[in-house]
Amino acid sequence: MELGLVGLGKMGGNMRERIRRAGHTVIGFDRNPDVSDADSLADLVGKLKGPRVIWVMVPAGAATQSTIDELGELLEPGDVVVDGGNSRWTDDEKHAAELGVKEIGFVDCGVSGGVWGLENGYALMYGGEAKNIEKVQPVFDALKPEGTFGSVHAGKVGAGHFSKMVHNGIEYAMMQAYAEGWELLEAAGSVTDVREIFRSWQEGTVIRSWLLDLAVNALDEDEHLQQLRGIAADSGEGRWTVEAAIDHAVPLPAITASLFARFSSRQDDSPQMKMIAALRNQFGGHAVEKS
Repeated sequence: MELGLVGLGKMGGNMRERIRRAGHTVIGFDRNPDVSDADSLADLVGKLKGPRVIWVMVPAGAATQSTIDELGELLEPGDVVVDGGNSRWTDDEKHAAELGVKEIGFVDCGVSGGVWGLENGYALMYGGEAKNIEKVQPVFDALKPEGTFGSVHAGKVGAGHFSKMVHNGIEYAMMQAYAEGWELLEAAGSVTDVREIFRSWQEGTVIRSWLLDLAVNALDEDEHLQQLRGIAADSGEGRWTVEAAIDHAVPLPAITASLFARFSSRQDDSPQMKMIAALRNQFGGHAVEKS
């Protein structure tokens, strides 16, 4: 089939290549002319035969909104837009309604796989009406990993991005657990080879995972992570997961704590810890360190 792909960055560029390897035609558009197959969105749409499928892989928020707005003016009834970026699930119903007025279909798709997806395939979680999913299915099949699993019609519009959001929330908590265990091992005077302990966990243990494999890769490159600063950004989906938990009255203590740990990583001299140190000094005479 033919696919229009908007956004050819780290994810989009590799996705274009994987879809092409599966025998499909992909015409990509990117603001970088060195990687683009079309001069503009209008040129991209003009190069595709109807009914068209346009997959959008641009940053969430304003960039996605402006792209979908422009496509809404260029596409025709029966065409389908897929948002494969990390949009918030609440935006999906809005986009579906805006395009639906023009009889243009909409599918939201959470995509996981990162820079490894070209060779390993991408886990896909998509939401929308069955008739629109059917039009995109050959692309889903091309992108997913080999085997039975890795691709799911998660539900109504918004379900794909909601599922990907929860996936990323779980990822936050898993990474935090590995990081805390690593720090404790590094702090223990009796432990002499933390990297090899992590490596030993890769086979036969209940905590083995791809994240553990990646942790070992990182330790192989920099055994004590001395080349890195202890700062970790949050992409937004961790926050959205916690907000959704509040809305649904679902307790998420581990995921919530892992999000707050990201915030504390940005503080060189934590104001909260200043107050805790002051209080400990006041009630117990505990020593404090002066700045």
